[in-house]
Amino acid sequence: MDPRIREHANIISMHSTSMKKGDNVVIDADPIADDLVTSLCEICAEIGANPLVTRGRTGGRFLRSYLNNSNGEFQIASHELALFEQMDVYIVIRGGGNDSEMADVDQNKINEYGLVRKPIRDIRLSKRWCLTQFPAPQSAQRANMSTEEYENFVWDAIIKDWGVQKNHQQKLVQLLEGGDRIRLVSGDATDITMNIGGMVPINDYGNHNLPGGEVFTAPIIESVEGEVTFDIPLNYKGHTIEQAYLKFEEGVVTDHNADRNGEILGEILSADRGAKSVGELGIGMNRGIDRFTNNILFDEKMGDTIHIAVGMAYGDTVGRGMKKNESSVHVDMITDMSKDSFIELDGELIQIDGCFVFEEGFKQK
Repeated sequence: MDPRIREHANIISMHSTSMKKGDNVVIDADPIADDLVTSLCEICAEIGANPLVTRGRTGGRFLRSYLNNSNGEFQIASHELALFEQMDVYIVIRGGGNDSEMADVDQNKINEYGLVRKPIRDIRLSKRWCLTQFPAPQSAQRANMSTEEYENFVWDAIIKDWGVQKNHQQKLVQLLEGGDRIRLVSGDATDITMNIGGMVPINDYGNHNLPGGEVFTAPIIESVEGEVTFDIPLNYKGHTIEQAYLKFEEGVVTDHNADRNGEILGEILSADRGAKSVGELGIGMNRGIDRFTNNILFDEKMGDTIHIAVGMAYGDTVGRGMKKNESSVHVDMITDMSKDSFIELDGELIQIDGCFVFEEGFKQK
C-alpha cells in the first residue's frame, strides 16, 4: 500500500475530525477507496472508535434507479436520520464512479428529494465531518492527467502543513472580520458587491474539506448587487455548465444565462426560493492547487479565484441575529481573479490580480 494513504488517513482522523475513543464513525466511501477505508478502520481500532462503512453518497446508480422509478413523492428516511443522530464523525471519500449517472433524472425530482432530505443534511453538518478525495483513475481522466500524475497532485494538495496554511489564511480572515462592504471585479464580465458585516468569515484549513485552502463567509442576503460571470466550468449532476452568468438585484437573481447548459442553471435556480440568492462567498488561497481538474472539492480552493454559491448558507458563517439563506441546494461557481481583477473591502484594495495586500509583490494600480 502506498504510504501516503496512511498519511491521508492520519490527517482525516487527527486533523480534520479529531477522532477519539468511543466515537461512532460513519465512513461513506466509493469501493475504489478501500485502501484508505482500511487505514481509517485500523486507526479506529487503535484509538477505540467504532467504524461503520456505507456507500450512501457514492451509490449514484442506486439513487438514479430510485428516483427514475419514483412518483416524485418522498418521505424523510427515518432510519437514515437515526444513523446520523447517533454518529459522532462522518467521513465521505469520493473516488470513481460516473459523474453523469444522474444526467437523465428529472431535475424537479432531484430538487424535491433534496428538499425532503434537508433535515438529514442539517444533522450531518452539525457533526464532525470530512469530505475528501481518493485519487482514482476516473478522476484522473476528468482532470486530463495520468493516474500517477493525479495521485501526486491529490496527495500533494492534502499532505501538507495545515498549520502554515491556517496562519496564511488567517490574515484574510482578520481583514474580513473588520469589514463590511466587499466588491469583486474581474475584467468587464464581473462586478458584484455584497455586505458581510455581522457575518462570520471561516478559515478552511482542511478541518472539513480535505484539501482545504479557502476563506469563506455568507453575505447579508438582500445586499448582493451586480453581475458575475463564472469563467471556470461547473459540473452539476453530469452536466457541464460553461460561462454561467448571474445578475443580482437586492440579493435575488433577476437574470441568468450560460454558453452551455443554461437550462440546467435555470433548474438549479428554480429549486426553491433560497436557490436564487447567495449562500456563500469563498476566496481560494491554496496555491498548491494550480490547475482546473473538473472537481469542485479542489477547484474552489485554487489560489487566485473566488467562488459564489447559490442556495444554502452554512450555519457557522451566519452571525448571531443575522438571517440565514435556506435552500435544498448549495452550488459553487468559480471565477478566475488572476488577471485584470481586484477585491475591495470598504473601498480599500485588498487583492489585485490574485495578490493579497499582506503578500510580497502587492502593488496598487
